Amino acid sequence: MAAASTSVLAALIVWRVPKLSGWRSVRKSFFDADTFSTSFEPVLRAFWLDVRIFLVCAPLIVAFGMLIALSRSVRSPLLFPLRMAATLYVDIVRGVPIILWLYLIGFGGAGLMRVRTVGIGPISIGTYLFLGGVALVVTYSAYVAEVFRAGIEGVHESQRSGARSLGLSTRHTNFHVVLPQAVRRVIPPLMNDFISLQKDVALVSVLGPIEALRRADVLQDKLFNFTPFVVAAVLFLCVSIPLTRTADYLLAKERRTMSGTAVR
Repeated sequence: MAAASTSVLAALIVWRVPKLSGWRSVRKSFFDADTFSTSFEPVLRAFWLDVRIFLVCAPLIVAFGMLIALSRSVRSPLLFPLRMAATLYVDIVRGVPIILWLYLIGFGGAGLMRVRTVGIGPISIGTYLFLGGVALVVTYSAYVAEVFRAGIEGVHESQRSGARSLGLSTRHTNFHVVLPQAVRRVIPPLMNDFISLQKDVALVSVLGPIEALRRADVLQDKLFNFTPFVVAAVLFLCVSIPLTRTADYLLAKERRTMSGTAVR
C-alpha cells in the first residue's frame, strides 16, 4: 500500500508540474542539462574542500564537546566555577546564529592578526579558512556537549553507586562506567548533529574560501543560470542522505537494544 501510494503521488507530480505555465522558464534556469554538465566538475572539485573541513572539524568537535559535557556534569563544590563557565559557554554559543559566529570569529580573528602583522600583507584565504573551521568547532561543540550531557545524565544513579561501592574513584567511575554507556546511547542523535555540520560547512564561504557553494555562485554569475546551485545541492545530498539513513539505522538498533529485542 505504501509503495502504491508513493508511486501514484510521484506520477501526479511528474504529470502535473510540466503543465504549469512557468515550468519552461524554471527548467531552463535551474535544470539545464548543458549547464549542469559544464558546472559539475568545478563544483565537485570545490566540494572536496567541504569534505575536508568536515573531516577535520568533526573529531575536534567530539573531543571539545565531551570536555564541555564533563565540565557541566561535575558535582564537586570545588569545581563549581568550572561547571558555571561551561554552562555560560553553552548558553551563549547556542544563543547566537552560527553565521554570526562565523562573521565574529572569522573577521574578528583576521582583524587581530592584521594588527599583529601590520606591514606584512593582507590576510590569506587560508587564514580565513582556518578561522571558519574554528568558528564551526566553537559553535557545534556547544550543541554536541548537550547531547553528551543528556547521555551522561541518562545513566541511572545506581550505576555510579555500584561503581563507588566497588572502590572506584569518581574519575574511574566516569571513564569506565558512565561514559561508555552514555556514548553508546547518544550515537544516533550525535549523527544528526554531524549531518547538520556536513551542510553548514558551506557557510564558511561567507569568509571567502572557494568551496562548493561559492563556486556555484561564481558559475551562476558567469553562466547567468542557477543550475550550478542544483549541482551543489546534489553533491550535498549524496553525502547527507547516506548519513541520514545511517542515523536512522543506529536509532532503530538502539531502540531494539533498549527494548531487549536485539539479536544476540
